[in-house]
Amino acid sequence: MIQLDGSYGEGGGSLIRTALALSTLTKKPFKINNIRAGRPKPGLKAQHLTAIKALKEICNAKTKDFELGTTDFWYHPGKIKSGVYNINIGTAGSITLLLQALILPSMFAPNKITLKVTGGTCGKWQASVDYLQNVLLPHLKRFVSKIELKIMKRGYYPKGGGEIILEINPKFKLKDFDNFDKFWEELNLKTTKINLTKQGNLEQIKGVINVSQELEEKEIAERIEKYATSSLSDYQVPVQIRKDYRKTFSTGGEILLWTIYSKNGKIDFKNQTTLAGDSLIEKNKSSEDVSRESVKKLKKEIESGSPVGEHLADQLISFMALLPKSKIKTNKISNHTKTNIYVTEKFLPIGFKTEKNLISIDKN
Repeated sequence: MIQLDGSYGEGGGSLIRTALALSTLTKKPFKINNIRAGRPKPGLKAQHLTAIKALKEICNAKTKDFELGTTDFWYHPGKIKSGVYNINIGTAGSITLLLQALILPSMFAPNKITLKVTGGTCGKWQASVDYLQNVLLPHLKRFVSKIELKIMKRGYYPKGGGEIILEINPKFKLKDFDNFDKFWEELNLKTTKINLTKQGNLEQIKGVINVSQELEEKEIAERIEKYATSSLSDYQVPVQIRKDYRKTFSTGGEILLWTIYSKNGKIDFKNQTTLAGDSLIEKNKSSEDVSRESVKKLKKEIESGSPVGEHLADQLISFMALLPKSKIKTNKISNHTKTNIYVTEKFLPIGFKTEKNLISIDKN
């Protein structure tokens, strides 16, 4: 059984989410202690409990008994099953963070998997469902016949209530192979490597502003859009920002901006440079401040010269591991990224190399 130290690196929840995903995929059990030791309130949170319960259903996993605050835990996965799964976090806990444990194994299920998840669609210290939809998922299309996320309802802190549907049609199915090594070999023969080392030429900036419907009278989204569009005019590229007002249980919202780049005059959809900047709409935070924050983050990413943002880098690690010879250049190798490298190297016979801000990978 693989042994993991939950206090490693940033000592947060990404360690256990990555472990759950890789364990379910490789069928290698693990034991972890000191869960979220680096956080003010250590132990499992609501979205971890929900992820584990969902995986117990998806792959008949066996586990140690667990509850909120559990700090040591073991997990023994079974075979992945296709089907429709309804998952309710029960709080405004992050849908995106929960899905970090589920997407990787679901991509290689026997047939189509549909995940219907209820929870928070954006919040502090987390990527939003819009980020998942527009920044991460396009990179994962190489692995599957189809992966599509639909945002049905918005859910903000503290009541949540957001709903998404994620549909995944596998291309490579674990059940078709005698063992993981044969699956891995076939995957590598037929899948384009992740290769993101140059930004390319900026062609367009896109965005979405999602806001509670009760803020429509004050034209919050329009004000945020106006400031953002004006602030990004220096780049002399089209700026297209969509507004999305929805009925919600709690008042809130977010702006997410992202880029479209070309290389040698063409957009490479398999290795697309997608940099992003976001900001939450919060009480006592002006529309101008919300917009200014998101623009500042995006400009920092663009002006770094790197094609992969700090947050995308840590999310790509486990997917890169499936395709040795992949490489990315990021503006910063964060503790999250280092932690995910630590976990991934425990489950797969690969080695990551970090030189300055370049991350490459090869088989051991």
